Amino acid sequence: MTTLIYDGTFEGLLTVVFEIYERRLQQVKLQKGVWLSMALFEDVLQITTDNGRAGRVLNGLRSRLSAEGLQRLYAAHLAEVESEDGMILGYIRYVFDAPFNVEEDYGNKYVLRLSEIVRTVRREKHRMEAFVRFKELQDKTFYATIEPDFNVLPLLGKHFKDRYADQKWIIYDIKRNYGLHYDLHDLQFITLDFSTTNPTNVISAYQENESLYQDLWKNYFKSANIPARKNTKLHMRHIPKRYWRHLPEKL
Repeated sequence: MTTLIYDGTFEGLLTVVFEIYERRLQQVKLQKGVWLSMALFEDVLQITTDNGRAGRVLNGLRSRLSAEGLQRLYAAHLAEVESEDGMILGYIRYVFDAPFNVEEDYGNKYVLRLSEIVRTVRREKHRMEAFVRFKELQDKTFYATIEPDFNVLPLLGKHFKDRYADQKWIIYDIKRNYGLHYDLHDLQFITLDFSTTNPTNVISAYQENESLYQDLWKNYFKSANIPARKNTKLHMRHIPKRYWRHLPEKL
């Protein structure tokens, strides 16, 4: 058994795949970060992410998977599900080793598990698309914070770029401390320094009339709510409580 240590990125995972086939490794396990075991006689390889090698593996996947299948693989990686890296690696090896397209082969444990993970990731993506609430900053940039269960921020860019193409905006994942910035032309990932303030409450940078918009939104929510038809259980199912801190109508 060989333990492969990598940085946890998608490019790093593809580099791992390259190393496995180049070294003809069979039994492997993955670990993110730094090797902590002090046991003797363990076979360990520290894999350095190599974009060239990752690109070669990506091209190989493109030739064996549909565009949708490749997107599903990437979405499963973004789930960051603990201990599931080995499953994703198993899926990739199955893609390369099978003499046919494996995307619909749900009798295979890797294909089935990947499908289950992708379903949960897409559900979280759709929730973020529905629950993002922007607040206007003094520089006319619209700012929103999210805290998704899965790392879905890279999947949100197209939706919000298409919807808010004429506005500058930032969606910031405070759980993972990085954001997506649109400057009217391009999308790019950014990190912000919140050492002196709370990322969910940058009041000092808001426009003066932002509180008015927040009040209008809250009043709309109250007026649209019909007490006689209140169904708390259904409401909690559609809008789980963990999202409320980012919704002005819930504050």
